[in-house]
Amino acid sequence: MAYASRDRDREQLEQEIQEPSYQGLLRRLQEDEPFLRRFGDWAEVLTYMREGTSQDPRKDDVLRPIFRAHRKDGDARWRTVLLAIFWPGLASIHRQKRTWDPDPEELWQNVQWTFLRVICRVDVDRRPNRLVQKVVNDTIHDLYEEYQRTWERTNPERRWDDEIHVLAVGHGIDFDRIALEELRVAELKSLRAHFTAGNLSEADYLLLVGMRVYGESVADYARRARLGYEAAKKRRQRAEATLRRLGGEAMSPDSAQSPLSGL
Repeated sequence: MAYASRDRDREQLEQEIQEPSYQGLLRRLQEDEPFLRRFGDWAEVLTYMREGTSQDPRKDDVLRPIFRAHRKDGDARWRTVLLAIFWPGLASIHRQKRTWDPDPEELWQNVQWTFLRVICRVDVDRRPNRLVQKVVNDTIHDLYEEYQRTWERTNPERRWDDEIHVLAVGHGIDFDRIALEELRVAELKSLRAHFTAGNLSEADYLLLVGMRVYGESVADYARRARLGYEAAKKRRQRAEATLRRLGGEAMSPDSAQSPLSGL
């Protein structure tokens, strides 16, 4: 019943952005954005955004002007458009994090609310690329932090009992159960075993999870850790050297790169 209700919500959302006022928003963007002129309406935009992979740089060409317009005028209709675009990703987060909340409807509301807060702070002048990954990862990360506060009050030991990759800022949300999942799980177990045994510091553990398992780049890590690029690069080299001494060569840092499909 709940899934049927969310399907109706999605359909209503997609119908809403077909209204003339929303089409006017698209026409306004198209005046300055030649790439968007290929779309006849928002329905075509949704179709385009849900095909291929999220790593397609042309998807940034769709999202960038939307985020820029929203930051400029704060019109709530932009948030509705973005909600429609990201709906499959939010539904995937809801499915994958269903253990976080015994009430699926409460979880769904929290996913949407967290997403809306995330998109309100996106600044494409500072982060113009990989916008799908940023929004999804930030939504997972912020959602986790909200639930973590609840868990720490009710069950402090849960910190390490859930999905380990969330501690790496939510990188690598898997929309299509990609083939590398088994390798990811094996690598996570190996890294966690080293961490639990005291062979890796928490900082090195989280760095290696982000880079080895979820394909985080040095630049991404530098931004997340608030380090300069060279300092982040050296930290990665030290962590990798530590892991090599521990015999942790099960997976290369780049082998976990994979598309976020469906967005």
